[in-house]
Amino acid sequence: MALIQVNYTSKALYRTVPLQVILPADRFDADANRYLMDDAHRYKTLYLLHGLLGNYTDWVSKTRIQDWAEEKNLAVVMPSGDNAFYFKSRTPWNDYETFIGEELPAMTRRMFPLSEKREDTFIAGLSMGGYGALRNGILFSDTFSHIAGLSSALHIFDDLAEEAHPGLFDDLKEASKSTLNPVVAAREMFREKKDIPRFYMACGRQDDLMKVNEDFRDFLREQGADVVWDEEDAGHDWVFWDSQIRKVLDWLPL
Repeated sequence: MALIQVNYTSKALYRTVPLQVILPADRFDADANRYLMDDAHRYKTLYLLHGLLGNYTDWVSKTRIQDWAEEKNLAVVMPSGDNAFYFKSRTPWNDYETFIGEELPAMTRRMFPLSEKREDTFIAGLSMGGYGALRNGILFSDTFSHIAGLSSALHIFDDLAEEAHPGLFDDLKEASKSTLNPVVAAREMFREKKDIPRFYMACGRQDDLMKVNEDFRDFLREQGADVVWDEEDAGHDWVFWDSQIRKVLDWLPL
């Protein structure tokens, strides 16, 4: 297992961007008492997004994702999304939508032995990254077959959220009618009858975001989507996300 630090110049973001990659480049054979290098294998891959105020190191430093990815023989790509909510900003050189949905999978597949198959490519995130995973997973459903949102920040179209994140949108009401809203993006996906991803959603019962996550879960199910839901007695914290990311990996077709 390798933990790799990557810096490359992103065309979508027009700057050098950092990311970490967990790559199961070898495995230990207990019977042979040695590491076996896996040269030919192309790995199933999870693109894993951090939350507000975090960065690309959060998942490795605050959860046991590295151990569990090694156990599952899964590659994990963790980019930095700043505080940009992973969508295309009105300011130039902040096209996180293209970065997450197109450029990052293409670039990492050139760098590492990652599978190019849709059924082997997944996206997940927490809070701001949960919103980013759900929305971009839906927009780019031809790339991602499984989507997981943990404590997803689906409240950002509420008036109170606009006060907490001033300037996030030019116009809150117009944004809520566009594909910036995962509900609108999902409606377009269902209407176009694209390949529908499978969903995993979870939230802590003591989290203020519980209601908006339940509402989105119910909406997806009403449209006929396959949605696994989980909840725990928890708030908006890393104890919950550490527990949940293990459940996400158990849910993925690995």
